[in-house]
Amino acid sequence: MAIQKIKDIISIGTGDFLGTAASATFWFYLASQIKPSDYGEIHWFLGIAAIFSQIALFGTLNTLTVYIAKNVKIQSTLYFISLVASFVLSLAVILIFPGFYNIDSGIILIGYVINTLALGDLLGRKLYSSYSRYVLTQKGLSLILGISFFYLFGYESILFALAFSYLFYLKRIIKSFKEIKIDFRLIRPRIGFMSNNYAIMLAQVFNGQVDKIIITYLVGFSVLGNYSLGIQFVTVMMMFSTIMFRYLLPQDSSGTSNKQLKILVILVSIGLAIIGMTVIPNVVSILFPEFLELKEALPILSLYLIPATIGLLFESRFLGNEKSRIVLVGTIIAVVSYSLGMLTLGPEYGIVGFSASLIISTSLKASFFALIFKIKPINTK
Repeated sequence: MAIQKIKDIISIGTGDFLGTAASATFWFYLASQIKPSDYGEIHWFLGIAAIFSQIALFGTLNTLTVYIAKNVKIQSTLYFISLVASFVLSLAVILIFPGFYNIDSGIILIGYVINTLALGDLLGRKLYSSYSRYVLTQKGLSLILGISFFYLFGYESILFALAFSYLFYLKRIIKSFKEIKIDFRLIRPRIGFMSNNYAIMLAQVFNGQVDKIIITYLVGFSVLGNYSLGIQFVTVMMMFSTIMFRYLLPQDSSGTSNKQLKILVILVSIGLAIIGMTVIPNVVSILFPEFLELKEALPILSLYLIPATIGLLFESRFLGNEKSRIVLVGTIIAVVSYSLGMLTLGPEYGIVGFSASLIISTSLKASFFALIFKIKPINTK
């Protein structure tokens, strides 16, 4: 059993590790080639695509993972709802916000939806090797296409290149439609859990994109570029925790205990946070000399790893036992505190204030989860 567990983690981890490395390589390289303001502008429009794609995704990643792991044949139904919504919202983005970037945002939001639906199916089925191949292929394509389009058409074409990298996921979507019939009757008895998950996802995407809105409004694209590059470093450092969450969620859904593994995840996150506080700022000074404000923010941003990892582990346990309301409340706490923190600390302390707001909101969320778990612990089946 232990050997199989290691094999499954490696299967997920290989794709996520190499995929994240490929994606990070692209974004780090792009940051070294363009101005911070241009970098921030790209992430602004990616944020628009992310928000609208999540609005379309009634079949969230966690919903699909949990129900497919429980052998509920619901994916085709959720696929249909989410894909129809994504096409409608894509058209709305293109028509309401005319312009080249917004056309790209409309296209890539469909790619985001396809990506989430396919990966939810793979994780729910515990097809970890296939999951790894899909992730690695998409990230590899984003690197190759992104750099190619950058040199052929300029940085304005980046979103369009990234949209193309998601097209091959359609193969997985079509296969599921062929194997499983659409059955809306499966929705009604599960609407509570699914609605809570949908609300959680909307709150999470708002929490993840609200910084782009507030920072751009308060201080402009240049600071957003610095902050976005910092988040890219944090994403790389969070990779181990994210991989483990994707492994643990279907395990928690089927009642498998992984206590020692979760302790290890927390210890690794602490070690990575220390590296981020001490080593990474010096690397930034050498590789990204134009991103002057990032160096002072990175030590603070690195602390995010610890509460974020703890929060993910609690989320896995709660969602695996269909206690989505708890996760929803915790996510709302994070969104509200993050927004208020950015509006109050940001204008006063700049990128340091924005970074501190992220740590505070994430810590409050993790603390809420820990408190609820202590009051009413969830036992493994």
